[in-house]
Amino acid sequence: MQALRVERLSDDLSGVTLADCPAPARAPGEVLVRVRAASLNFPDLLMTRGEYQFKPAVPFTSGLEFAGEVLEADPASGFAPGDRVMGGNKTGAFAELACVPADKLSPMPRGMDFPAAAAMGAAYSTAFTGLVELCGLAEGQWVLVHGASGGVGLAACDLARALGARVIATTGSPAKAERIAALAQPEAVILAGGRFREEVAAITGGALADIVFDPVGGDIFDESTRCVAFGGKLVVVGFTSGKIAGVSTNIPLIKGFSIVGLRAGEYARRFPERGRAISRAIARLAEEGAISPAIDRTLPLSRWREGFEAMANRALVGKVVLLPGS
Repeated sequence: MQALRVERLSDDLSGVTLADCPAPARAPGEVLVRVRAASLNFPDLLMTRGEYQFKPAVPFTSGLEFAGEVLEADPASGFAPGDRVMGGNKTGAFAELACVPADKLSPMPRGMDFPAAAAMGAAYSTAFTGLVELCGLAEGQWVLVHGASGGVGLAACDLARALGARVIATTGSPAKAERIAALAQPEAVILAGGRFREEVAAITGGALADIVFDPVGGDIFDESTRCVAFGGKLVVVGFTSGKIAGVSTNIPLIKGFSIVGLRAGEYARRFPERGRAISRAIARLAEEGAISPAIDRTLPLSRWREGFEAMANRALVGKVVLLPGS
């Protein structure tokens, strides 16, 4: 089979290659899946550099998540050949075949195609865990979503709107603002550079944001501490800016807000029943047509470099989906 292999760590993708590999051997408790679509996530890029918190031994097959068809499964797994599934593991998705533990898979939502299912999992589970599970998102609340051109940011916008919240999306790129407005349909899109508290205050009528969802970090986080309403929550999702922010503890004390760390995958591992409940809730919303992932481009696996470089260069509005076997 063909698989995208990280043969050595590098900062320019020079250690990544598309290679012919033996098909994976299914172990007891695992499910063998023919991968029809796999989506690119920011940790995939970081792992090619050795910059992600999870550091698989080199060489490894890249890719966090996929959607496809079951080829082989234990009868007790709940899956059978021909089932359409989505899920994945920390690696292995960018290949024609993948073996993963049965508990890492779930049925695809009815009516959804493979690219959309591949693009939904990690982004929407991150958004749901942060907004709903950890922050108790309620109808009518104001949600400020940073990095709204990325897959996770767009998922947070989409999910928050579907659940009745009012969304302010931010981007650092004026060129992306119009596309974000069309895809996410927030109450407003603002440019997050320098000071943006006054814009948030004007849009919310002075109420500020009940929840700030921040995958960017750095200076954006610092300014976001001024945008949180009293008693609100600031969710730390990641640091795509490359800068980890610090905060003086007098600020959350005076403003009475909470800083919430979000690791959706770890949350699901520690609380598997809640993880399954989150997956069911997302699938239900997808089947109802309430949410739908935004895909920037769909590429054959042979054009993997185009997708990785577009992510590295921040040229995307939505997810990149790779199609093994094409």
